Parts: sequence; structure tokens; C-alpha cells
Amino acid sequence: MEVKDPVCAMKIDTDSAVATSEHEGKTYYFCSADCKEEFDEDPGSYVED
Repeated sequence: MEVKDPVCAMKIDTDSAVATSEHEGKTYYFCSADCKEEFDEDPGSYVED
């Protein structure tokens, strides 16, 4: 399934995501460890309400 990295907006496939994070019961997928790290520092700024 194709999703968008919440940090850089790159489209990636969930099967090939480099990393994932859980936030408020939802899984987020990332193209790189750097994007995951940035998300983990402040997930609220990347998550739509």
C-alpha cells in the first residue's frame, strides 16, 4: 500500500518503508531514519487532527 511520509511528503510503499512510528494508535511510515527521528521529536506537528 502506498502512503505519504508525514515529514517529507515522499510517497513510499508500506512494505519498503525504512522505519515506522506509532502515534495515538496509528502507524506512520518513513522513507528514512532521519524523517522518523524528526517525527518522533514532535509528532503533533506532523499529524492532522
